Amino acid sequence: MKKLAILIVLIFTGFNMYSQNGTYGVRGGATLSRLNFDDDSDLDLDTGSRVSFYIGFFADFQLSNTVSVVPELQFSPEGSKEELLHLNLIQLPVLFKFKVHERVRLGVGPQVAINTNRINDAVQDFHFSGIAGVEYKLNQMLFIDLRYSAGINNVFENDIIEATNSNFQLGIGYQF
Repeated sequence: MKKLAILIVLIFTGFNMYSQNGTYGVRGGATLSRLNFDDDSDLDLDTGSRVSFYIGFFADFQLSNTVSVVPELQFSPEGSKEELLHLNLIQLPVLFKFKVHERVRLGVGPQVAINTNRINDAVQDFHFSGIAGVEYKLNQMLFIDLRYSAGINNVFENDIIEATNSNFQLGIGYQF
């Protein structure tokens, strides 16, 4: 946990020194997630989608008139419907956002997540994903966004069961 705190401070400090055009904000909303198993025919668990919420903080550093980099820190309960398949994640996405219209930005980037579930639950401690999304500015401070996250690595520690996590997030944000 100490290493994570140092990493977060370094990321935000580095971007802040690089760019003088930084703003900060908070975002939250609903998440619909699911574990995608390679072969779930042998599982006696409910692998349906999990509906939950997410909340997070972000910094938005403008690199040019049309491009910005947006590191975030958020909490997002994900996984599948069955309680044994729940993933409670602290996520660190870093999005590159591209302004395509005065009110619309497209974002893409990597994400690393830390599992905060029980110890020895056979779930990997770290998860890696790719993210893509769209953001619509309602006014100078409020925006809505829709994102899709596709897991890259197996969420389980063993190779007997293989699954990746994927989710949709629909939310609202406030930029200070």
